Amino acid sequence: MRRIPSRRLFAATLLVASVLTPMTAAPAAPAVASPAHSAHAVTGEGYGEDDLSSAGFGPELTARLDRTIEDVRRKAGIPGVVVGLWMPGKGRYVRATGVADTRTGRPMRVDTRVRIGSETKTFTVTALLQLVDEGKVRLDDPISDYVRGVPDGDDITLRHLAEMRSGLFPYTADPEFVHDLLSEPERPFNPWEALSYGYRHANTFAPGAKFQYSNSNLLLLGLVVEKVGGQPLAELLHQRVVRPARLRHTFLPEGAEFPEPHARGYTDQTLSGKVADATDWNPSWAWAAGGMISDLRDLRHWAKVLATGELLSPATQAQRLRTLPTPFPGTSYGLGILKTNGWIGHNGSIPGYETVTVYLPSQKATMVIMINTDSLSQGQEPSTLLARAVTEVVTPKNVYAGGITPR
Repeated sequence: MRRIPSRRLFAATLLVASVLTPMTAAPAAPAVASPAHSAHAVTGEGYGEDDLSSAGFGPELTARLDRTIEDVRRKAGIPGVVVGLWMPGKGRYVRATGVADTRTGRPMRVDTRVRIGSETKTFTVTALLQLVDEGKVRLDDPISDYVRGVPDGDDITLRHLAEMRSGLFPYTADPEFVHDLLSEPERPFNPWEALSYGYRHANTFAPGAKFQYSNSNLLLLGLVVEKVGGQPLAELLHQRVVRPARLRHTFLPEGAEFPEPHARGYTDQTLSGKVADATDWNPSWAWAAGGMISDLRDLRHWAKVLATGELLSPATQAQRLRTLPTPFPGTSYGLGILKTNGWIGHNGSIPGYETVTVYLPSQKATMVIMINTDSLSQGQEPSTLLARAVTEVVTPKNVYAGGITPR
């Protein structure tokens, strides 16, 4: 048995090679070969031609992207990949390749649903910032005004939590939590229970002193949104964020429910280190920090809504985008949002799935990547490898640097 992989349970994959517990990544479950061009035109009910078809990139650039994506997919052992690029003036590129199910060989589809991991943070913090706009909370309020029992809660503000500068120990880095989760991955967690694992440890630094990615921060913000909003978080996110953003297939599940069509997800974050099918694992432990489900069409629209602040006042959006440095070159972090070499958005990782959803204001370009594994490739997150390779082709002056993976 290898060491329990406490490194990256639904990490935000913001940075390329940082992990909590170094380990050798087991290869993803074998992928059945699928021609790179075979699935890109498969659409589902409610999907428009403008969202899920490829047009306008030209045969040479399209072929180069096809080769690049397939090369990364095979070398990184990724079963299935969906990539969407929308670039005004150049056109659209939408491609699905590989398989959604390694057992049956079912091909990946562009209309598949996936678990989006830490991209959930962008929805939770958006709901919080709407409450700021309404004067119901203030970013510099201490968390103790809303939630009792938080270590140093009188000095940790909502801003510290959203910026990942609270100093709270991340519950997902607690070895007992990792063991309990991986021993029974179908079990439900509530946020109070999950937070208690982190509370067993001393805070890692004084509030505001530096950056540390901690999923404990977002569980607390989820509790704040619920308390002030007066409804369960899933309902609030739907009413305040998902529906106004015109997203049709995005939601926070109560448990392990996962509507079809969805890709099966594969992870090596297991007690044995062997690759397992994590599709039906219960993501309730991730909740406000990483529990949501979405698809390509919705994430395409969400990228622009998030980066341009459509659901917030200009002043609040300006605060959101006032990002601060992280230890990782090319990447800074704001209020539940990141900037990486010009791209704005977030990425996500949860056992079995990884995503990247970003917007490049200088070119009004959108990139979405969805894959059905989180198994590292030579110490790097596979979604980061894909995003970097794609942007090296289409936006060489703005190459995606990476997401943030906690150490």
